[in-house]
Amino acid sequence: MDITSLTIHELKDMLLKKEITSYELTKAYIDRIKKLDPKINAYITVCEESALAKAKEIDDKIDKGEKLGALAGIPIGIKDNICIKDIKTTCASKMLENFVAPYSATVIEKLNAEDAIIIGKLNMDEFAMGGSTERSAFFITKNPWDFTKVPGGSSGGSAAAVSADLATAALGSDTGGSIRQPASFCSLVGLKTTYGLVSRYGLVAFASSLDQIGPLTKDVTDCALVLNCLTGKDDKDTTSANIEKIDYTQYLKADIKGLKIGMPKEYMGEGLQTDVKNAVLEAKKVFESLGAIVEECTIPVTQYLLPTYYILACAEASSNLGRFDGIRYGYRTPNYETLKELYTKSRSEGFGPEVKRRILLGTYVLSSGYYDAYYKQAQKVRTIAINQFKELFEKYDVLLTPTSPITAFEIGSKTDDPVAMYLADICTVSINIAGVPAISIPCGFDSNKLPIGMQLIGNHFDEKTLIQFAYTYEQNTSWYKNKPELEV
Repeated sequence: MDITSLTIHELKDMLLKKEITSYELTKAYIDRIKKLDPKINAYITVCEESALAKAKEIDDKIDKGEKLGALAGIPIGIKDNICIKDIKTTCASKMLENFVAPYSATVIEKLNAEDAIIIGKLNMDEFAMGGSTERSAFFITKNPWDFTKVPGGSSGGSAAAVSADLATAALGSDTGGSIRQPASFCSLVGLKTTYGLVSRYGLVAFASSLDQIGPLTKDVTDCALVLNCLTGKDDKDTTSANIEKIDYTQYLKADIKGLKIGMPKEYMGEGLQTDVKNAVLEAKKVFESLGAIVEECTIPVTQYLLPTYYILACAEASSNLGRFDGIRYGYRTPNYETLKELYTKSRSEGFGPEVKRRILLGTYVLSSGYYDAYYKQAQKVRTIAINQFKELFEKYDVLLTPTSPITAFEIGSKTDDPVAMYLADICTVSINIAGVPAISIPCGFDSNKLPIGMQLIGNHFDEKTLIQFAYTYEQNTSWYKNKPELEV
C-alpha cells in the first residue's frame, strides 16, 4: 500500500493507531516529490528539513499521549502567495523571487495550531493572475492526468500536487475560480468559501474584495476536516466575519431528500463542451434519484459578469501592486540613473506580461474620465448580481452548474489569446462577485479521459449545505476514486 495515496481521514486513523508514524508519512511524501515533481513542477519550495523536524515532534506527542490537533502529522502544501514566516513567498514572480516572509498568514498559524505539517510552497500563475499556471515566472506546472495539458490556475500547483499524491491536501486562493477550476481539471474537491469566512491576513493581495483562501482535497470528508481548521474571526483582517464556528464534519451525511436545486440556464448554453454538459446533466439525474428536486432557473445578469469581474479585479490589482516599486522590497533593477528610471525598470523587469496587462487595464478603468463609465458601472452590476443570487437562495438550497465550460487544454494553446483564457472563467467569476461559496467536485471524464468537475453554489455562510450535497453525490458515485496513472 502506498500511504501517499490515502486521504487525511484514513491517515489520521493510522497515525492514532500507530500503524505508521508522521515521520514515515512525511518522508514518503518528500521522496515522492523528489522522484515525481521534476516531471510535474508543482513545488517552488520544498520544506524538507522543517517538515521532518515537525513530524518528529508530532510522533513524540503521539507517544506521550498528549492532546493532538485535528490535522496532527498530516503533510499539507501551500500556494506560494500565502506567507509563511522565514520561508520564501514568491507569488511565482521575479518581483518577489527572493522575498522571505517576516510573518505567517493567519491560516498558517491555524494549521500549525492543529499540528499540520507544511511540506512546501506550490507553483501558481504570477500574483494569481491566470487560469493555467503557465504564467509562473519560474516554470509551467503540468496536469498529472496528461502532461501535455494545463492543471488549471491560478492554484494549478496546489491542484497538481494533491492529484499526483505529492501532498495530502493543499491551500489555494480563489479570486475568480482559481481553486475550483484547477480542482475540476485535476479531479479534486475544491472549495471557495464565503467572502469573510476565512482570514485573508498574510495572503498577498490580487483583488481584495474577491480573494478567498480555501482547500483542495482528495474527497469531501477531507474538505470538511481542513475547512474546520481555517475558519474563525481574525482581528488582523477587517473583512473577517464574526460568525459562530461550525463543525462541518457534522454535515457529512448522505441525505438530500426534498431539498431543492436550481440549474441556471445561462451556464448550460453556448460554448459548453459536449462532454461537460452531458456529465452535469447526468449529475442532475443522480441528485433527482436521491430525492432532490431540480428545476431550471435564471440569473439574467450573468451575461455581464465576466467583463464586470475583469474590470473590478484589474482595478484592485492595479492598486494592490503599486507597492512593488523597487524601493521598499522585492526586485530592484541593477541599472538606473534616476528615480523614475528605477520605478520603470524595476516594474518592467519584475512583472510578467499578464500582470502588466491587468495593471494597465486596471489603471485605465480607474483613471479620470473612465472611472464612472467602467469601475462605477461594474460596482452597480455587482450589486445586481448579489441581489439576484439572494433571490434564488430564497427558493433553492443550492445551484448546480459546470465548474468550467471545458476540460484541461493543451499547454501553450491559449497563451497568445488572453480573451480566450478569460472566457474559460465564465462559470466561476460570478460566485466571487456575489461573495457566495461554491464547491467543485468530480463528476466524470471526457472522451480523452480528462476530468470534469461540477460546481455547487450556496448561500452566504452556508458551506454546511454545500458539504452535505457534495458528500451525498460523492457517496453515490465513484468518480473521486479515479487516480492518474503515474510512474514514479
